[in-house]
Parts: sequence; C-alpha cells; structure tokens
Amino acid sequence: MRITSPSVRQQARRCSRSGCANAAVATLTYVYADSTAVVGPLASFSEPHSYDLCETHGQRLTAPRGWEVVRHEVNPDDILPSTDDLLALADAVREAARPTHAPPELPPTSGGRRGHLRAVPLLP
Repeated sequence: MRITSPSVRQQARRCSRSGCANAAVATLTYVYADSTAVVGPLASFSEPHSYDLCETHGQRLTAPRGWEVVRHEVNPDDILPSTDDLLALADAVREAARPTHAPPELPPTSGGRRGHLRAVPLLP
C-alpha cells in the first residue's frame, strides 16, 4: 500500500525485515521504559532507532512476553498534505522572505582611505 500524490513525491523505503523487499507502510518504535512496541504510520524520515515495516510484517508483529503492542491505524487520506497545509506553508515562506526594513545607509567617507575597518551603527 503506497500512498502517492501528484504534488508529493515520495521515495519508497523498504521493509527492515531481512529478506523482505516489500515497500514499507508502517514504522515500529520501541518504548523501553514502558515495555511497549508502537506500530504507526510510516514516519516522514528514517530514524536510527525505529524500523520500517511492510503491511504484512506490521500486522503480524508480536511483542515479547510482558510487552504490549500499540497499533495506530491511520486513514491513508489523512497522511497526504491538505490544501490548507500547503497554503499555510506558502504564506509562511512569503512572510519570511519579505524584508522587514531597509538596510541603513552608511555615512560617506571623507577624503582618502582610513583603513579597511569601519563602525556600523546599531539599528533600534
């Protein structure tokens, strides 16, 4: 089950189980303090202490005795960015690129060269 969108390009990651070449659809993370194995949607980035699993291995996962398995089921339509998310991101980029104020004008130097260093006035 690979989720794709024309506006989002994803590079397929493979299942972490040895000998399995299927595409990953879930991420397994261990919470050692709580003796819990958490299987959730595929993480955006591959992390060193989590494991990508295909659909088969994600469903068949069992935990050691005394451990609990928590499965977070996600609707595939909720994973893709919505138009609201994309518009908010575009607005944030435009706002960050907008200059906040004009750079200060430096006073003209008189006469010859006085050195290569000069004082720059602080802005309020």
